[in-house]
Amino acid sequence: MDPQRERPKKVNTEHLIADRQEGIGVCGWILVSLSFLMVLITFPISIWACIKVVREYERAVVFRLGRILSKKAKGPGMILVLPCTDTFIKVDLRTVTCKIPPQELLTRDAVTAQVDGVVHYKIHSAVSAVANVTDVHSATLLLAQTTLRNVLGTQSLAQLLAGREEIAHNIQAALGSATEQWGVKVARVEIKDVRIPMAMQRAMAAEAEAARETRAKVVAAEGEMNASKALQQASMVLAESPAGLQLRYLQTLTTVAAQNNSTIVFPLPINMFGSLGQKSTGG
Repeated sequence: MDPQRERPKKVNTEHLIADRQEGIGVCGWILVSLSFLMVLITFPISIWACIKVVREYERAVVFRLGRILSKKAKGPGMILVLPCTDTFIKVDLRTVTCKIPPQELLTRDAVTAQVDGVVHYKIHSAVSAVANVTDVHSATLLLAQTTLRNVLGTQSLAQLLAGREEIAHNIQAALGSATEQWGVKVARVEIKDVRIPMAMQRAMAAEAEAARETRAKVVAAEGEMNASKALQQASMVLAESPAGLQLRYLQTLTTVAAQNNSTIVFPLPINMFGSLGQKSTGG
């Protein structure tokens, strides 16, 4: 797209009313002249009524006979306002934190939820904020509520719980494009809390508990399988050496005797007595 064609469109969007260049007419200039003459006659008393102070974080939009005096707001510092013909409105340029009330909505998977959030915005064009909307703060709040409901209505409950940051960026983009013509710049949007019905909470808790039990059973089964494989290998090794089996048996008895003081029945193989009997007979 040609940037030269895009630039006038952006300017017209920011100043829908302030771009009008009609003059105040002959009668208007006569009234302005009379007002200025009255200031000169009553000088220096009138100077205190004509000089206004605008703070560093404020801008003043001056109206002369009902028309905006300049496309650019005046301030900070001292400004001159003529009596009877000029009026002005101060606009605060500091960042405003707006709390979005809890909004009850229906997600894409038909789950009711209550969601609230916070919007941080600031006014970057005082003229547009005064001339293009009645109450810029109230309009921004209502638009934020509507945008929150519209964006979250297209998301499922799982996406809402897992992708809060991405959803907040989408809300910020949609809200910023809508409030650009009001001279408002949306700095940040945050989703504070997501409330779901108690029945849904219990169902989700039961589902999570069942999933944990399933994982625990799978882990236990894998442990039993590994243990059986190890026992199989150990039995194959002991089968090759009968003396090793006896040593393992004695080691187990030693371990049991060390842990619990109790009477231990120590069985002896019959073949051992048979070999002893043969030796005594031969002697």
